[in-house]
Amino acid sequence: MTLTITSKVKAAGIYLITPTGSLDSNTYSILEGRVDMILKDKPKMIAFDMQNLEYISSMGVRVIAKVQKELKKNQGQVTLLHLQPQIKKVFDIIKALPSDKIFASLAELDAYLDHMQKKVKEDLAG
Repeated sequence: MTLTITSKVKAAGIYLITPTGSLDSNTYSILEGRVDMILKDKPKMIAFDMQNLEYISSMGVRVIAKVQKELKKNQGQVTLLHLQPQIKKVFDIIKALPSDKIFASLAELDAYLDHMQKKVKEDLAG
């Protein structure tokens, strides 16, 4: 699956970024490139509208974490909007993980996140 990104300025220092498709190890650099351009403007807030995001891997989560870290330096913030159930599950898992490593590799983490997202979609489909 592919990834497309739209972004716009909502107000002075506030950006809305809308990823559509799959944010994974093959597509994360598309989002990262857009975010890097926006970060040069030292925004106060970046809101990610995730309504059209169907899948996220650890590389996608890493990009969002990078944005959060950069904005925190200037007392800025990141907001996530309209998370699909499977995407919300990934963020719930990430928050619940202990700080020590429990996965042997990124591939193992991605396999786990993939499984959990598919399970949520299956449960919703009934």
